[in-house]
Amino acid sequence: MDIKNEIDLVVWDEKYVTGIELIDNQHKELFSLTNELFNACIGRNDYETLDDVFKETMERMVNYVRFHFSAEQVLLQRIRYPGYQDHKKEHDTLVINILEAVKEYNEGKKLVPNQFVRTLRDWILSHIAFSDQLYVSYVTAQKKRGLLSDKEING
Repeated sequence: MDIKNEIDLVVWDEKYVTGIELIDNQHKELFSLTNELFNACIGRNDYETLDDVFKETMERMVNYVRFHFSAEQVLLQRIRYPGYQDHKKEHDTLVINILEAVKEYNEGKKLVPNQFVRTLRDWILSHIAFSDQLYVSYVTAQKKRGLLSDKEING
């Protein structure tokens, strides 16, 4: 049996930790899906064609991104995060960009999946490392001031 080794395009690191278990677990799943999509694009898996695996993995990625963004937005509303609208706008923009790329790909427009995955990686890494860390700082400050409890954070 010919087993190909997969390559990790993104690797989880402590700098991405939010300290909110639900969010951290979802972020790890986004890393996993990004790596799966990347490996599909470079043919490092057992799938028959790039087209089939790209479409199937992109569908899973879109669904999971929507699920994660929804969960994160519920959390941000629950903790009354003042940057909620800007954060939501970033989420909405990524979903629109992903859906547009999928639509163009399905319509036969030449899309370089490998490049797309790298763009997705860059967005995910920068969003988790910077934008998400802004609400982490807010949570930390609110907890120190006694204005937010673990129960409110974890639902």
